[in-house]
Amino acid sequence: MNDVAARVYAAIAAIPQGRVASYGAIAARAGLPGRARLVGRLLGEVPDGMELPWYRVLRSSGHIAMPPGSRGFREQSRRLRAEGVEVKNGRVPLSRFGLDADLDHELWGPPLQ
Repeated sequence: MNDVAARVYAAIAAIPQGRVASYGAIAARAGLPGRARLVGRLLGEVPDGMELPWYRVLRSSGHIAMPPGSRGFREQSRRLRAEGVEVKNGRVPLSRFGLDADLDHELWGPPLQ
């Protein structure tokens, strides 16, 4: 495994339970800003035996990237819900479940009504 792949996999492995991140956020955390597609490609090439929380990685819109109704889509939705993540119509609200949601709340407090 090369250094780039190792950094991407480490960033994915660091997503805590009950949180999600976009492909772009993972690329940025791995020191590869703008390389979201590379993250997607590397997720498809995970070495045998490596356990990664792949299902915690979503599109920047919060949508599951797999086709709705596909086996992968259903599996990703199931795993996210099992961790308490809200999935509605194939989308996760990043403002509540994204990696930086807690930091935003700590810095700025609850959203204004």
